[in-house]
Amino acid sequence: MSDIIMFEDIFEVKKLDPDGKKFDKVSRIEAISENCDMFMHLDVNTEIYPMAVNDRFYMALAHTLNLDGTPDTGYYTQGGRKTLADKYEYVMHGKLYKISEEGSGKGGKAEVYASYGGLLMMLRGDPNYVVRFELDQRLFLLIRKL
Repeated sequence: MSDIIMFEDIFEVKKLDPDGKKFDKVSRIEAISENCDMFMHLDVNTEIYPMAVNDRFYMALAHTLNLDGTPDTGYYTQGGRKTLADKYEYVMHGKLYKISEEGSGKGGKAEVYASYGGLLMMLRGDPNYVVRFELDQRLFLLIRKL
């Protein structure tokens, strides 16, 4: 499973819509991870998956939903087959469109940006946690509240 999941951690929502509410059905959350000390901005469709300040959730980024690690074909099949998504409550599919690094050594930070059909994610922190990501890579974001 570890070769499927490229990043995972437990996050806590610190702020909801820090720049003000822009859309009726979408909120931007600011969250901090517990184990890797990563900072995240994430747009969430709160009409179908409500989030609140102090909510804790497990988040994973994976390159495929297939449990055997085979690449995603881009097509949804209703075969009744078990997938990684069965273990989560909220799943989005998107593309990584920007990777940047500032500084080097222990004080350096890396940022990874992905778009999930217009809902954006920015993940910032230690560059060692983002070395497996590649530009234009397809990513699944999976969330389950704790």
